[in-house]
Amino acid sequence: MSQIGITHTFKLADGREILLETGKLAKQADGSVVVKMGDTMLLATVVSNKDAKEGTDFLPLSVDYQEKFASAGRFPGGFFKREARLSDYEILISRLVDRALRPLFPDDYHSDTQVLISLISGDKNNMPDALACLAISAAITISDIPFNGPVSEVRVSKLDGKLIINPTVAEMEKSSLDMIVAANAKDIMMVEGEMKEVSEAEMLEAIKFAHEAIRLQINAINDFKAKVEAVKGAVVKREYNHETNDADLKERIFKATYDIAYAVAKTQNPNKKERSVAFKAVLTEYLDSIPAEEKGPGFEGLAKKYYHEVEYEAVRKFVLDTKSRLDGRKTNQIRPIWSEIGYLPSAHGSAIFTRGETQSLTSVTLGTKLDLQSIDRALYQGQNNFMLHYNFPAFSTGEVKPNRGPGRREIGHGNLAERALRQVLSTDNPYTVRVVSDVLESNGSSSMATVCAGTLALMDAGVKINKPVSGIAMGMITDDKGNYAILSDILGDEDHLGDMDFKVTGTKDGITACQMDLKVDGLPYEVMAEALEQAKQGRLHILGEMAKTITETRPDYKPHAPRMVKITIPKEFIGAVIGPGGKIIQEMQRETGAIIVIEEKDGMGHIDIVAVDKEKIDAVLAKIKGIVATPEVGEEYEGKVKSIMAFGAFVEFMPGKDGLLHISEVQHGRLESMDGVLKEGEKIKVKLIGVDPKTGKFKLSRKVLLPKPEGANA
Repeated sequence: MSQIGITHTFKLADGREILLETGKLAKQADGSVVVKMGDTMLLATVVSNKDAKEGTDFLPLSVDYQEKFASAGRFPGGFFKREARLSDYEILISRLVDRALRPLFPDDYHSDTQVLISLISGDKNNMPDALACLAISAAITISDIPFNGPVSEVRVSKLDGKLIINPTVAEMEKSSLDMIVAANAKDIMMVEGEMKEVSEAEMLEAIKFAHEAIRLQINAINDFKAKVEAVKGAVVKREYNHETNDADLKERIFKATYDIAYAVAKTQNPNKKERSVAFKAVLTEYLDSIPAEEKGPGFEGLAKKYYHEVEYEAVRKFVLDTKSRLDGRKTNQIRPIWSEIGYLPSAHGSAIFTRGETQSLTSVTLGTKLDLQSIDRALYQGQNNFMLHYNFPAFSTGEVKPNRGPGRREIGHGNLAERALRQVLSTDNPYTVRVVSDVLESNGSSSMATVCAGTLALMDAGVKINKPVSGIAMGMITDDKGNYAILSDILGDEDHLGDMDFKVTGTKDGITACQMDLKVDGLPYEVMAEALEQAKQGRLHILGEMAKTITETRPDYKPHAPRMVKITIPKEFIGAVIGPGGKIIQEMQRETGAIIVIEEKDGMGHIDIVAVDKEKIDAVLAKIKGIVATPEVGEEYEGKVKSIMAFGAFVEFMPGKDGLLHISEVQHGRLESMDGVLKEGEKIKVKLIGVDPKTGKFKLSRKVLLPKPEGANA
């Protein structure tokens, strides 16, 4: 007899049902919920330690989303045949959930907290990623973990001018807009997605539409919680005390340092390091002024914490008072930009993009179908012909850190830039393209610098793009009186101290990707619309600066870049081009140095011929055309003797086509033997005189092309 859980069912606006269930699986977790939509099921669990580790002054939250291959009745790839480290896709979904949850835990809650979301059953019509936040938000809501939720996420797409919530895969592929939006009942908290050059108004409309659907889910979570409480009793959030505070010390530090910190902000030093040193000196001077006997255990830790709040408040007040920035800019002013292309002589394309103290060196590599990225997920298998990888070494911020490969932040920033550029790639691009952005300096939005450098590098490489793309990071500072300042091209400090981080990419005609995180409650849509419009003006300015370096894609690829020609042949000739055991295609590759890739698609053979110079491609084309050409009886050919037998010789008269030159057709007059008449490799002229109707074998003659001896009979 199965365990009976507590369930709640609700419907989306289009009538599809979603089931929430608890009390049946994973009952030892602090909170566990199963979400079911169609045949897609997610198990979300959360466990948080009762106490925080000593000295921890932040929330150690880990969020992992993982798709079990058994959920789709599949074996994982690889040697071990089991799920291993999270894929980039799973990391991206984990980040989406993390960014929605993290701001809703109390600021002073510091217990180790682990969120695990597993796809345990999947169908291709109901994408699980849009349900992950709903599942874990419900699990935390019914647990005793302190949480200022609930929160939820939905995917919103636009198909044929109509907005859709949580579309199917087929609908997503045809949509002009694809966004994941997270919100609580009152406020938007996170937005991430890609678009086909949509307007700011369209994007805002989609966010509003998504928020209405999220409110439906928030209500469902609250109804679900009420059902749980009816069975188990009221959910009482645990008590905790994870911070030591000293109100008197806080007041003293504010009094002693606030005006000095404000004065440092007022200097508007454009140099990041010098500005940082000046702010730190305020705290150092204060600590030095305190007698050693007054510094009890934990004094310096509390002082640093309170001074951080001083700096936070002073900088924000300065920006709102003056409507100017820490580095002296106006709120809508972009830092100086310079760029250069072709910097790396051996790369297929390269660019440097520098904006203020942020710099990306980006390269482009062109490859063949052999370089396609294989994607093997539980619910999707396919190949990817466009990759963008983002690297953020520690020296870019003047720090020392071990190099452990790309972290989640790097994967997320690279994905955002990839989605931004993918929208403008020409559909007839024949190459597999890899873009690599190495961030060499960072002080604000290196991901947007990557978009700009990526555009320039693609144009330098000769890769066809519909339009150039630029990106900008926007910020905002607000107060409780309704005052606000929208900041274009934010610094790292402004990102840390601000209430919004809003990255927008696009062409001159519309938005191609966005990523937004809000840290403030109650951002009006009117202010969001103003931020989008200010971002548009910034994007257009950056596009103008990029145009000073290059305005159109180079008309040709670099001399050392691979050249590619695509041809199609009838399906029945694929085997002839490949040859027995790959003999013919391998011989062509060996003789010409070209790479030849053949695949059958749509009832035809599609061949890619790749080489650095045109002569090699032409040589392969000639051979393939010879193979697929149909021999005609009566035609003359120049052939090569392949082998000599007692009864004649086999002659290759067309690429991949051999015929028998019988001993009686070698020359006029009777031959007793083939000895000394022909030799292997010799080139001779022959005529196709017939084709055996049963075997299809070709009959050749050399004799008919030779002059007849005098006196010979007709």
